Amino acid sequence: MKILIIESHKSLCSAIRDYLRQEGHICESAVTSGRAVRKAVDNSYDCIVLDTVLPDGDGLDIIRELRARKFTDGILILSSRNSLEDKIAGLNSGADDYLTKPFHFAELSARINSIYRRNNLFGLNEVIFNEIKVNTAGNQVYISDKTLTLTRKEYDLLLYFVANNRKVITKESIVERLWGDNTIFTNSFDFIYTHVKNLRKKIIEAGGRDYIKSIYGFGYQFTDG
Repeated sequence: MKILIIESHKSLCSAIRDYLRQEGHICESAVTSGRAVRKAVDNSYDCIVLDTVLPDGDGLDIIRELRARKFTDGILILSSRNSLEDKIAGLNSGADDYLTKPFHFAELSARINSIYRRNNLFGLNEVIFNEIKVNTAGNQVYISDKTLTLTRKEYDLLLYFVANNRKVITKESIVERLWGDNTIFTNSFDFIYTHVKNLRKKIIEAGGRDYIKSIYGFGYQFTDG
Protein backbone atom coordinates (compact mmCIF):
# COMPACT_ATOMS: atom_id res chain seq x y z
CA MET A 1 0.00 0.00 0.00
CA LYS A 2 0.93 3.62 -0.43
CA ILE A 3 0.45 5.56 2.80
CA LEU A 4 0.72 9.24 3.71
CA ILE A 5 1.59 9.93 7.36
CA ILE A 6 0.61 13.39 8.64
CA GLU A 7 2.05 13.68 12.13
CA SER A 8 3.42 16.81 13.85
CA HIS A 9 5.77 14.94 16.19
CA LYS A 10 8.74 14.09 13.99
CA SER A 11 9.99 11.21 16.16
CA LEU A 12 6.58 9.52 16.13
CA CYS A 13 6.22 10.18 12.42
CA SER A 14 9.58 8.52 11.78
CA ALA A 15 8.70 5.56 14.01
CA ILE A 16 5.39 4.99 12.21
CA ARG A 17 7.07 5.32 8.83
CA ASP A 18 9.83 2.87 9.73
CA TYR A 19 7.36 0.29 11.07
CA LEU A 20 5.05 0.46 8.07
CA ARG A 21 7.99 0.28 5.66
CA GLN A 22 9.13 -2.90 7.41
CA GLU A 23 5.61 -4.20 6.69
CA GLY A 24 6.35 -3.60 3.01
CA HIS A 25 4.37 -0.39 2.49
CA ILE A 26 5.39 2.74 0.58
CA CYS A 27 5.33 5.62 3.07
CA GLU A 28 5.49 9.36 2.59
CA SER A 29 5.11 11.96 5.31
CA ALA A 30 4.20 15.55 6.14
CA VAL A 31 4.32 17.45 9.44
CA THR A 32 2.25 20.51 8.52
CA SER A 33 -1.27 21.03 7.24
CA GLY A 34 -0.16 22.94 4.15
CA ARG A 35 2.36 20.30 3.10
CA ALA A 36 -0.15 17.53 3.79
CA VAL A 37 -2.83 19.01 1.56
CA ARG A 38 -0.36 19.58 -1.29
CA LYS A 39 0.83 15.97 -1.16
CA ALA A 40 -2.70 14.60 -0.92
CA VAL A 41 -3.82 16.70 -3.90
CA ASP A 42 -0.81 15.79 -6.03
CA ASN A 43 -0.83 12.06 -5.25
CA SER A 44 -3.14 9.13 -4.64
CA TYR A 45 -2.87 7.09 -1.44
CA ASP A 46 -4.41 3.87 -0.17
CA CYS A 47 -4.56 5.37 3.31
CA ILE A 48 -3.80 8.68 5.01
CA VAL A 49 -2.77 8.44 8.68
CA LEU A 50 -3.59 11.82 10.18
CA ASP A 51 -2.84 13.60 13.46
CA THR A 52 -5.59 16.02 14.48
CA VAL A 53 -3.26 18.60 16.04
CA LEU A 54 -0.86 20.18 13.56
CA PRO A 55 1.35 23.28 13.98
CA ASP A 56 -0.50 25.24 11.30
CA GLY A 57 -4.03 23.91 11.54
CA ASP A 58 -6.57 21.27 12.58
CA GLY A 59 -6.35 17.84 10.99
CA LEU A 60 -10.12 17.67 10.75
CA ASP A 61 -10.05 20.65 8.39
CA ILE A 62 -7.77 18.65 6.08
CA ILE A 63 -10.28 15.80 6.03
CA ARG A 64 -13.18 18.14 5.28
CA GLU A 65 -11.23 19.80 2.47
CA LEU A 66 -10.25 16.48 0.87
CA ARG A 67 -13.78 15.09 1.12
CA ALA A 68 -15.19 18.32 -0.33
CA ARG A 69 -12.85 17.77 -3.30
CA LYS A 70 -14.30 14.25 -3.67
CA PHE A 71 -11.09 12.52 -2.60
CA THR A 72 -11.76 8.88 -1.75
CA ASP A 73 -8.42 8.01 -0.07
CA GLY A 74 -8.87 6.05 3.16
CA ILE A 75 -8.27 8.22 6.25
CA LEU A 76 -7.28 7.02 9.72
CA ILE A 77 -7.17 9.61 12.51
CA LEU A 78 -4.45 9.35 15.16
CA SER A 79 -5.23 11.55 18.15
CA SER A 80 -4.55 12.04 21.84
CA ARG A 81 -8.11 13.33 22.09
CA ASN A 82 -10.04 10.31 23.31
CA SER A 83 -13.47 11.60 24.33
CA LEU A 84 -16.57 10.23 22.64
CA GLU A 85 -17.33 13.70 21.27
CA ASP A 86 -13.88 13.92 19.65
CA LYS A 87 -14.27 10.49 18.04
CA ILE A 88 -17.72 11.35 16.70
CA ALA A 89 -16.43 14.67 15.32
CA GLY A 90 -13.54 12.91 13.61
CA LEU A 91 -15.71 10.27 11.99
CA ASN A 92 -18.34 12.83 10.98
CA SER A 93 -15.65 14.92 9.29
CA GLY A 94 -15.12 12.05 6.84
CA ALA A 95 -12.51 9.80 8.48
CA ASP A 96 -12.79 6.04 8.03
CA ASP A 97 -11.47 5.17 11.48
CA TYR A 98 -10.17 6.75 14.70
CA LEU A 99 -7.26 5.47 16.81
CA THR A 100 -6.25 7.14 20.06
CA LYS A 101 -2.70 7.65 21.31
CA PRO A 102 -0.83 5.82 22.70
CA PHE A 103 -1.32 2.85 20.41
CA HIS A 104 0.39 -0.36 19.37
CA PHE A 105 1.93 -0.39 15.89
CA ALA A 106 0.38 -3.79 15.23
CA GLU A 107 -3.10 -2.34 15.79
CA LEU A 108 -2.28 0.63 13.57
CA SER A 109 -1.26 -1.76 10.79
CA ALA A 110 -4.41 -3.84 11.26
CA ARG A 111 -6.62 -0.74 11.07
CA ILE A 112 -4.90 0.42 7.88
CA ASN A 113 -5.38 -3.02 6.32
CA SER A 114 -9.04 -2.97 7.32
CA ILE A 115 -9.57 0.42 5.66
CA TYR A 116 -7.89 -0.82 2.50
CA ARG A 117 -10.10 -3.92 2.39
CA ARG A 118 -13.27 -1.88 2.88
CA ASN A 119 -12.35 0.72 0.27
CA ASN A 120 -10.76 -1.49 -2.36
CA LEU A 121 -11.66 -5.13 -1.74
CA PHE A 122 -15.27 -4.92 -0.51
CA GLY A 123 -14.08 -5.72 3.02
CA LEU A 124 -12.95 -9.21 2.04
CA ASN A 125 -10.01 -11.07 3.57
CA GLU A 126 -9.88 -13.20 0.44
CA VAL A 127 -10.08 -11.87 -3.10
CA ILE A 128 -10.79 -14.39 -5.85
CA PHE A 129 -10.34 -13.93 -9.58
CA ASN A 130 -11.12 -17.22 -11.32
CA GLU A 131 -8.39 -19.66 -10.21
CA ILE A 132 -6.40 -16.95 -8.41
CA LYS A 133 -7.05 -16.45 -4.70
CA VAL A 134 -5.35 -13.71 -2.66
CA ASN A 135 -5.46 -13.96 1.14
CA THR A 136 -4.94 -10.35 2.19
CA ALA A 137 -4.72 -11.18 5.90
CA GLY A 138 -1.74 -13.47 5.40
CA ASN A 139 -0.37 -11.94 2.18
CA GLN A 140 -0.65 -15.33 0.50
CA VAL A 141 -1.55 -16.18 -3.10
CA TYR A 142 -2.93 -19.44 -4.45
CA ILE A 143 -3.42 -20.72 -7.99
CA SER A 144 -6.12 -23.42 -7.83
CA ASP A 145 -5.17 -23.95 -4.15
CA LYS A 146 -1.47 -24.26 -5.02
CA THR A 147 0.68 -21.74 -3.14
CA LEU A 148 2.29 -19.13 -5.38
CA THR A 149 5.53 -17.66 -4.05
CA LEU A 150 5.92 -13.98 -4.93
CA THR A 151 8.24 -11.16 -3.94
CA ARG A 152 6.63 -8.29 -2.03
CA LYS A 153 6.49 -6.12 -5.14
CA GLU A 154 5.01 -8.95 -7.20
CA TYR A 155 2.38 -9.51 -4.51
CA ASP A 156 1.51 -5.80 -4.36
CA LEU A 157 1.36 -5.65 -8.14
CA LEU A 158 -0.96 -8.66 -8.35
CA LEU A 159 -3.25 -7.28 -5.65
CA TYR A 160 -3.36 -3.93 -7.46
CA PHE A 161 -4.24 -5.71 -10.71
CA VAL A 162 -6.92 -7.88 -9.10
CA ALA A 163 -8.47 -4.95 -7.22
CA ASN A 164 -8.66 -3.05 -10.52
CA ASN A 165 -9.40 -5.98 -12.81
CA ARG A 166 -10.63 -5.15 -16.29
CA LYS A 167 -9.50 -1.52 -15.89
CA VAL A 168 -6.66 -0.17 -18.00
CA ILE A 169 -3.88 0.89 -15.63
CA THR A 170 -1.12 3.26 -16.69
CA LYS A 171 2.52 2.59 -15.96
CA GLU A 172 2.59 5.93 -14.13
CA SER A 173 -0.16 4.86 -11.74
CA ILE A 174 1.64 1.58 -11.02
CA VAL A 175 4.85 3.46 -10.21
CA GLU A 176 3.02 5.92 -7.99
CA ARG A 177 1.19 3.25 -6.00
CA LEU A 178 4.01 0.71 -5.65
CA TRP A 179 7.14 2.88 -5.52
CA GLY A 180 5.99 6.35 -4.48
CA ASP A 181 8.37 9.30 -4.44
CA ASN A 182 11.40 7.02 -4.85
CA THR A 183 10.89 7.01 -8.63
CA ILE A 184 9.06 10.28 -9.22
CA PHE A 185 11.81 11.59 -11.49
CA THR A 186 12.50 8.40 -13.42
CA ASN A 187 12.76 8.65 -17.19
CA SER A 188 12.20 4.97 -17.83
CA PHE A 189 9.60 2.47 -16.70
CA ASP A 190 11.56 -0.56 -17.89
CA PHE A 191 11.65 -1.92 -14.33
CA ILE A 192 7.83 -2.13 -14.44
CA TYR A 193 8.08 -4.44 -17.45
CA THR A 194 10.48 -6.70 -15.53
CA HIS A 195 8.12 -7.05 -12.56
CA VAL A 196 5.12 -7.67 -14.82
CA LYS A 197 7.04 -10.25 -16.83
CA ASN A 198 8.12 -12.11 -13.68
CA LEU A 199 4.61 -12.05 -12.23
CA ARG A 200 3.08 -13.31 -15.48
CA LYS A 201 5.65 -16.12 -15.71
CA LYS A 202 5.02 -17.30 -12.14
CA ILE A 203 1.23 -17.33 -12.60
CA ILE A 204 1.45 -19.33 -15.83
CA GLU A 205 4.03 -21.78 -14.47
CA ALA A 206 1.73 -22.43 -11.49
CA GLY A 207 -1.10 -23.36 -13.86
CA GLY A 208 -2.88 -20.02 -14.08
CA ARG A 209 -4.04 -18.23 -17.19
CA ASP A 210 -2.30 -15.20 -18.62
CA TYR A 211 -4.55 -12.34 -17.53
CA ILE A 212 -2.06 -9.50 -17.91
CA LYS A 213 -2.58 -7.72 -21.21
CA SER A 214 -0.17 -5.06 -22.45
CA ILE A 215 -1.84 -1.92 -23.78
CA TYR A 216 0.72 -0.46 -26.16
CA GLY A 217 1.89 3.02 -25.23
CA PHE A 218 -0.31 3.13 -22.14
CA GLY A 219 0.02 0.35 -19.57
CA TYR A 220 -1.68 -2.91 -18.64
CA GLN A 221 -5.05 -4.52 -18.16
CA PHE A 222 -5.77 -7.52 -15.92
CA THR A 223 -8.68 -9.24 -17.62
CA ASP A 224 -10.12 -12.56 -18.69
CA GLY A 225 -11.94 -10.96 -21.61
